Amino acid sequence: MRLALKHAALVVLLLSIDLRAAALMGPTGPPQTQPPARQKRWLVAHRGASAYAPENTVPAFRLAAEQGATFVEFDLRFTKDGQIVCLHDDSLERTTDVEAVFPDRSRPGATAAAPRRWLLEDFTLAEVKRLDAGTWFDPKYRGTRIPTFAETIDSLKGRSGLFIELKSPERYAGIEKMMLDELKAKGLDRPGADPRTPVLIQSFTASSLELLAKTLKTPLPIHFLVGARDAAPWVTPEGLAKVKSFATGLSPEKVIVRDNADLMKRARELGLLVTPYTFRASAVTGFSDVRAEMTHYLDVLGVDGVITDNPDQMPPVKSTPTP
Repeated sequence: MRLALKHAALVVLLLSIDLRAAALMGPTGPPQTQPPARQKRWLVAHRGASAYAPENTVPAFRLAAEQGATFVEFDLRFTKDGQIVCLHDDSLERTTDVEAVFPDRSRPGATAAAPRRWLLEDFTLAEVKRLDAGTWFDPKYRGTRIPTFAETIDSLKGRSGLFIELKSPERYAGIEKMMLDELKAKGLDRPGADPRTPVLIQSFTASSLELLAKTLKTPLPIHFLVGARDAAPWVTPEGLAKVKSFATGLSPEKVIVRDNADLMKRARELGLLVTPYTFRASAVTGFSDVRAEMTHYLDVLGVDGVITDNPDQMPPVKSTPTP
């Protein structure tokens, strides 16, 4: 009798272990193929809370986290000495005082009439750190600096997820591996490594994402960014199947979702998440405000999240996207 009871207890214990393992693995295998999907509508803060603080800076990142961002989106590029920093443009003059600090370091514009440019790749990290990246937005941010990738991670770890965009990676040989190495050094190179800091990688450059997925074999989720001008070959069944071969999701310009009624259905069938960009209070057409616009995309068009300059305007949850 005692032997039978011990045997029954062992069976229950093993079954319990199996069930816990199944919950961790998910329905389709190890939890390295996709982030937690469709459990929560993603609020992605575009370049941080960029409507309220200078884009791609620590103040914008921290404000976005305070405003409840699921992820903070930011752009990565290389300096002249191969250091990864956060900058959207390939040049420095729009968002820093580089013209005053380095007046003789510009390149001619593409035409005689075009303005001169101060390309990031012409400056070392030490030189970039001399630039003011806040005053252009508001004098109260005077002295704000362009952050490195490591500084960006440190400002957000435990506060919000990282929605990393590789900006023009074809210009920066090796940036994909260097980015992954930095994530590994911070303990964030695998899904679920820090549940408070999920990581996702995106780019407009399909070949870079294919390198990440197929050669470097990152288990992190990947989104393919698609602009309206280049959308045609990607929103077909064949195009989305191609996306699925190297990505777990799509980050399309929002008009693509608006103008392709069956896009969400096709994406759902393939298991792709869809997070359109960019929702701005300063550029709303056809809706009373940006909150109403985001509500339409989330509740009517059924996207999985929104990329916005105004994370504080995220509409309340009315429904949960279904698989």
